[in-house]
Amino acid sequence: MSLVAPRLDRIKPSPTIATSIRANELKASGRDVISLGYGEPDFNTPQHIKEAAIEALRSNLTKYTPVNGIVPLRQAICRKFKRENGVEYKTDQIAVGCGSKQLLYNALLATLAPGDEVIIPAPYWVSYPDMTLLCDGIPVFVDCSAKDKFKLQPETLERAITARTKWLIINSPNNPSGAVYTRSELQAIADVLLRHPHVWVMTDDIYEDIIYGVEFAAIAEIEPRLYERTLTVNGVSKGYCMTGWRLGFAGGPTPLINAINMVQSQTSYHTSTVTQWATIGALDGPQDFIRANAATFMERRDLIVSMLNQAKGLSCPKPDGAFYAYPSCHGVIGRRTPEGKTIADDEDFVRYLLESVGVAAVSGTVFGLSPYFRVSYAASNDVLEEACRRIQQSCNTLN
Repeated sequence: MSLVAPRLDRIKPSPTIATSIRANELKASGRDVISLGYGEPDFNTPQHIKEAAIEALRSNLTKYTPVNGIVPLRQAICRKFKRENGVEYKTDQIAVGCGSKQLLYNALLATLAPGDEVIIPAPYWVSYPDMTLLCDGIPVFVDCSAKDKFKLQPETLERAITARTKWLIINSPNNPSGAVYTRSELQAIADVLLRHPHVWVMTDDIYEDIIYGVEFAAIAEIEPRLYERTLTVNGVSKGYCMTGWRLGFAGGPTPLINAINMVQSQTSYHTSTVTQWATIGALDGPQDFIRANAATFMERRDLIVSMLNQAKGLSCPKPDGAFYAYPSCHGVIGRRTPEGKTIADDEDFVRYLLESVGVAAVSGTVFGLSPYFRVSYAASNDVLEEACRRIQQSCNTLN
């Protein structure tokens, strides 16, 4: 009898983490490797947030809290949702978890019955399908092409919905493409959902603060009739540069939030008490650094898009948000490396980049849409310039 549960056969280790592990192995062996595979801001947590944590420690605020977080934190989250998203929640409509990833998983675990379907537009964050599978659900993938700027189209959504559909997951700004849905695009999706009252919508808004010249919009604000069927998920990892602090939050109808909290009460219980107090400092404190960071990311975006578009065989759309580019490598498929190996797909290409010029990226296959690859531009301009020069060099050596 196997020790490992059969459900684990449904999933695989995170490919983005696997890419970083392989890059680190090569670095440890002495190779000069530039890793553009990991999704983490390279900025430090702002000082006022760290000071809030230090003050909590000095005040001995280190005891257990309620499962869904201390009341002052949930009040701060309610203020944030109203101030920035135009959506009003009460404190009993707020869930707080160890990162937004935990809340997404808890929501699926709390709501999916075996065979329930979750519509996942592709390209997608790598964890959505595996979380769905772990919760006995069925991922239903809907391709969103570059022609449509990697965004779900209402007619495609309509065709994907069945009697077993439980959730639609929308990630805007999107990882890996950087696509951002406009208000009118979200309204068109909402119009479809209104015709199918059994379908709920889960919005993963973790990159909300990293956008370039476009307006972020929340579907629960755009279409109030979906308010009672929407779980709005966010957190402090990306916009507030707090990846290691592990705090996510969500707003939604009270029965759903209660179910999420019930799951969490039997797993992690609650996230770090000190992190909760630090997050109040983040949400209620100065916000000017967010705009400054986004401006820096936009400069890097322009740099990397320009240089990747100069690489022979690559074509890189300009993303409107997040800190990823998602270039097509269609033009290098079928070409041969100097060693005589044919580049058959995007997985071959990113493997070639890592082994030949020491640039770590992530293949589009793992995000559900090929032939593309993802590069993170959460790195300095000098690092990005060198990485792009190496990518250009690698493309020029293909026959």
